[in-house]
Amino acid sequence: VQCQQCKLHGKMAMLGYGAALKILFLPEDIYALSLSRNEIVAFLNTVAKMSESVREIRELTQLYWSTHTRLEKTTSSDQPVLGGGNMVSSSSVDLEGVEILDAAVEAVSKLAKQGLINESTESKLIQKAFQRHPELMVLSKHYGKNLRKFLNFLPSIDSELILGGFDDGEPDAIVIGTGLAGLTATLNILDRGGRVVLIEKEHRMGGNSNKASSGINACCPQNSTYGDFLESFKEDTIRSAGNSAKLLLIETLVENSESAVRWLIERVGVDLSVLAQLGGHGHKRTHRPRSGMVGAEIIYNIQRAVKSYEKSGMVKIMMDTRVTALKKNNDGAVVGVEVVSKAEDGKNKTLTVMAPNVILATGGFASDRSHGSYLEKYRPELMKMPATAGEFSTGDGITLGTSVGAGLVDMEKVQVHPTGWVDPSDPTNPGKILAGELMRGVGGILINRDGNRFCNELGTRAYVTDKMFSHDPHYIKTKKWNITNEIPTFSLVLSASAAEGAKKHVDHYLNKGLLKKIEGLEDLAKWMNLPLSKVKETVEQYQRDAKDGRDQWGKTSFSGVPIDNLMDETFFAGTVTPVLHYCMGGLTINQEGNVLDENQQVISGLHAVGEVSGGVHGDNRLGGNSLLECTVFGTIVGKRIPIRPRNLSLQLNQDVDEFSVGKAELPNITMAEVQQHNTEGDCWVVIHGMVYDLTEFADEHPAGPESIIDLAGQDGTEEFQAVHGENILEDFDPVGVFV
Repeated sequence: VQCQQCKLHGKMAMLGYGAALKILFLPEDIYALSLSRNEIVAFLNTVAKMSESVREIRELTQLYWSTHTRLEKTTSSDQPVLGGGNMVSSSSVDLEGVEILDAAVEAVSKLAKQGLINESTESKLIQKAFQRHPELMVLSKHYGKNLRKFLNFLPSIDSELILGGFDDGEPDAIVIGTGLAGLTATLNILDRGGRVVLIEKEHRMGGNSNKASSGINACCPQNSTYGDFLESFKEDTIRSAGNSAKLLLIETLVENSESAVRWLIERVGVDLSVLAQLGGHGHKRTHRPRSGMVGAEIIYNIQRAVKSYEKSGMVKIMMDTRVTALKKNNDGAVVGVEVVSKAEDGKNKTLTVMAPNVILATGGFASDRSHGSYLEKYRPELMKMPATAGEFSTGDGITLGTSVGAGLVDMEKVQVHPTGWVDPSDPTNPGKILAGELMRGVGGILINRDGNRFCNELGTRAYVTDKMFSHDPHYIKTKKWNITNEIPTFSLVLSASAAEGAKKHVDHYLNKGLLKKIEGLEDLAKWMNLPLSKVKETVEQYQRDAKDGRDQWGKTSFSGVPIDNLMDETFFAGTVTPVLHYCMGGLTINQEGNVLDENQQVISGLHAVGEVSGGVHGDNRLGGNSLLECTVFGTIVGKRIPIRPRNLSLQLNQDVDEFSVGKAELPNITMAEVQQHNTEGDCWVVIHGMVYDLTEFADEHPAGPESIIDLAGQDGTEEFQAVHGENILEDFDPVGVFV
C-alpha cells in the first residue's frame, strides 16, 4: 500500500481489533493496565466504522437479491437486452420484485395473525410467494397494503384456498383464567388462526403471575458461559421435587425451557436479558428484565398481544365472570361452560358458552381459609399462615375439574416460602409481598432474633423454611407446624453491593416501606434491637467464611459480601416471615396438558395449565419454575388445540395512515396544576417528564388501583421505574409536558 492515508487507516483498524481482543480475553481487573489511550481511540474509531457499515445492510441485501431474484419467469435468453447499442439494466425491475415479495409476505403474515387464514392457507401462500407466483405478485403489488381487497381477491388466484373469518359461531377453545398460563395458551391459539373466549372472574388480568419478581428459568445457550447444561437443570428440579418427582413432566418442563423464554422475548416482546442464580440452582439460569419486575413486564406485554385480536372478533374477553360448571356431551367429553356474569344493570346473568376444548388456568388455593377449603382439608396446620397469593386463589379450577371426574395429585404439597415481607405499618395483614430468592441470590443474609445466621441462604425453599421452623422445639420433634404458635420473623440484610445487584427490586421495596436503608453497623444493630457486639460478630464471621469459600451450612457462593469497614457500610434491611406461596398439587395431567381422570385416562376436551395442575413440581417447586411451567404447558396446549377452518364473509378495519392525522402540541403543566388532580376520581401522575391521566386505567392496573392512586397529584417516576420498563408508556397518551 503506497497511500500514506490508507496505511494510517489500516494501522488504526488493526490497533482497534487488537484492543477488542484484549477486552474479550483479558480479566477485567487488568484492563486499565493493558490498554493505552491510543488503543482506546482506535477501538472506538473501529466500532464507529463498523456501525456505519451496518446501517447499509438493507441496501446491500437488496443489491444482492437483485442479482438472484426475478419477478418474471426467466427464459433461456436470460441475457442483457440490447437496444440502440445500449445495454438495458434490469436492476430496477429486480429491486421492485424484492419489494413486491416483501409486500406479499407481509400481507399473508397479517392475515394469519388476525386469524383470517388458517395455517394450511398461510403455508400455501408463502410457498407461492417465494416461487414468484405471477398472479400473487401482481395482486401484492397493487393490493398488498389493502388487506380487505387483498383477501377478497385471493380466491381468484386459487379457488381451493380456505379463508378464515370471525362469526358468532363456536370458538375453538374456552380459556378460564388470565394469568400467564391462560394468556400463553390463548395467544398461541390466536396466532394459529383460532378463536377463543377468555374468561376471568376478577376485574383485572394477570392473577398471581403479575406479582412474580425473581424471574423465569431456562437453560439457554448463553447460560453455558456459567457452566449450565440441561442435565444440571433437570437434576436441580428433581432434587427439589423429592420423592414425588414425575420425571416425564419435569423433562417436558426443562427441555422446553429455552423455546419458552425465546417465545416471551421474540413474540411477546419482553426483555429477559439479565441472568441470576436463585436458591436451589447450581448455575445462573433465571432470566429477568433489566428494567421492571418480571411478572408485571410479561403480563403487560402478553395481555396487550391478546387484546390486539379483540377488534377482529377472534378473542372475546369476559371479565368479572365466574365459571360455575363444565358442560359434557353424551360421550363424556367437555364441550362448554356455564358462567355467571354481571350485566350492565348490575344484575347477575347466567350464560352457556360452548366450545370443543376448555382450558383451566385458574391457579391454586393458597388463600382460601374458609371452612371446607382445600387448605383446611389437606393442610389444616397452615390455615393461619400468611400468604403471597391473591385473595382470588381459591381452587375454583380444581373444583370444576373434579366435578367431571378429574383426578388429583399432591394436594397436600403446599409450598411455604421462607421470605415474605412483614410490612411494619401493617404487620398482622395475612396478605404478604414476596421477598423473592433474588434478594438472597445477590448476597442477602438471614439473621434470627438472637443475632445469628442459621442456614445456607441459597438452599431450596423447603430447606430454608425448615431451618426457620426449626427454631420451634415442637417442630423439631414432629416436623409439623403447630397452628397455635406465633409465626416466626427474621431479618433479611443486604450490603450496598448486594443491593446494587437487585436495584430495581430494592428500590421497589424501599418505596413500599418494606426495606430500610441503614448507614453503618451500629445503626443496623439498633434497628435489629440487638447488641452491636453480637451483630458485629455475626457479620465478621460471614466475611471470614466468604474468604474461606465455605461456611458451616455448606454455602460456597458468596455475593455482595459487606466491606471490611462495617461502620462505613450501607445496609438494606427488612423483616421477613414464612408465607404460603404455591400449591404443587392440583388436577392430574399428562405431558401434553390433558386432564386425566382417576384412572389416568384422558378427559376429552379438558386441559389444565399452570398452578391448577399438579405433579410438575413434586414435593417443592424450584424458584423460577412457576412462570416457566405457565409458558411451557400453556404453549403446548395452545399449539395442540384443533383449529376449525372458516369460510365466511369478512369485514376488515383498515389501518389509519399514521401520518394522516397530526397530533396537537401538548401543553406545559406545572406541579401546582398536577397536585389539583389528586383523588381516586381525578388521578394525574407525572412519569418521565410527562403528565398522564390514569383515572380510568387505575381500576384496570394488574397490581391493583392502590399503587396508582397513592401517587395521584405527584411525580411517580421513581416508583414506576422500580416496577416497569419505559416501553409500557407507549400505550398511554400524555395530557401534557411536565415543567
